Formats: sequence, structure tokens, C-alpha cells
Amino acid sequence: MSAPALIALAHGSRDPRSARTVREIVATTKQLRPDLKIEVAFLDHVKPDIHTVVDRLMGKGYTEVVVVPLLLTSAFHARVDVPQVVQQVAVTRPDIAIRVADVIGTDAALLTILDARLRESLKSARVRELDALVLAAAGSSDARANASVSRLARLWAAQHKLPTSVAFASAAPPSTGEAVRDWRRQGRRHVAVGSLFIAPGMLPDRAAELALEAGAVAVSAPLGAHGELGRLILARYSVGALQLVEIPA
Repeated sequence: MSAPALIALAHGSRDPRSARTVREIVATTKQLRPDLKIEVAFLDHVKPDIHTVVDRLMGKGYTEVVVVPLLLTSAFHARVDVPQVVQQVAVTRPDIAIRVADVIGTDAALLTILDARLRESLKSARVRELDALVLAAAGSSDARANASVSRLARLWAAQHKLPTSVAFASAAPPSTGEAVRDWRRQGRRHVAVGSLFIAPGMLPDRAAELALEAGAVAVSAPLGAHGELGRLILARYSVGALQLVEIPA
């Protein structure tokens, strides 16, 4: 009996860089588990959708699927969009068992990727030491989702022993520009911004633009393909696969 297939479910974007990066993330994850069937699907804007992918897997004999949402917080998409589309699959395809795993979340392991991306962006900045950090995320009207970003920012601050604040690209203040200007008003001239986004797109671009206009010395690229992200995807999959197992009464 083969292990359940893994579907990495991304939101999708009209920006072609986003889908390309998601596929790179999935390719990196496959390198970590070449024995595992891993597919990618998108909620919107990009093909294939989850219905197409599930049909493909069923055609290859798979009867169990774990969906790992490629989302960093449990905001609207995780709470509403993903469960709805997976429920549609479950109702229309009763012959396959499908389980939604937890989102990627704001695990401390992401700090390894943030640091790597920030180092890349600082290579041309000619700055020996930073005065402050800003952790930029998408933002949500869900206070709990934003609080999870703030918790990660506190861990980042403790790791680097630097004052660190959060900023959001939408739905919640402050913007990256406001966060950078606030540090500069306090006399901190060398402020760098870490991009807590999975892939490039309109929101990360706008967050970077505002930060640089406000005087940030560097803005990191989104997380992108990285072994740590692949390991987090597989960790969420493992828990979801266990939940598919029926325990005798």
C-alpha cells in the first residue's frame, strides 16, 4: 500500500513569478522525499486546480490524499477557502480519502530562511551592522493571524539582539514604509526588512517599494524554495497522514 499523496495547495497569483516559485518549492520538497507522490495545485488564477490534481491521482490508483496549504497563517484563505474546496472534492469524489493538514505557519524554522534571504539582499548594501529589523507579512483582518507574525518577530529579535517590529502589506497597519520611518525617527539609520511571504507577487513588491522609499537599507526576497520550507511541508503532511489512519474502536 502506497503512502497518501501530498498536494501542496497554493493560493495562486496572476504574477507568473509566484507559480514558478511554488513549483520550485515543490521540486525542493520532492528532493527530500523522492519516494512520496507530491503534486501542486492552486486555488485561483493558475492551473491545475485541486479537482484536476485529485482526478489525476485517482487515475494512478491513489485512494488517500493529504492537502498541505502553502499558507503562513490561519487567516481567511486557510479557514474558509481551503476547507470549502476540499469539501467539494470529498463530496464529488467519495472514493478518495482526503485530509487537510495545518498551514505552514510561522514556525521558528522560517528564521533560517529569512536570514539567508536577508544576507543575500545585504551583499550590495555595504552596511556593517544593522540598527533595527522589520518583519513584513501579508497582513489579515484576523488578529490571531497577525499575532502569529508578531511572535515570530520577537523570536527574530531575540536571535539577533536587535529591536524588531512588524509591518503588513494589507488589511492591518503599519505598512513597511511606516515601520521603517518609525525606526529612523528614533535615530536608527540601518534598518533592514525581512519578507515573510512564500513567493513573489504584488504584495511583496509593494511592501519592498514602500520600505525602500522610507530608507530601508535592504529588503529580502520572499522565502522561496529552501530545504527548511520543504521540511515544514513534509512535517505538516506527516501529521495529516497519521490522521487518515483509522484506529479500531
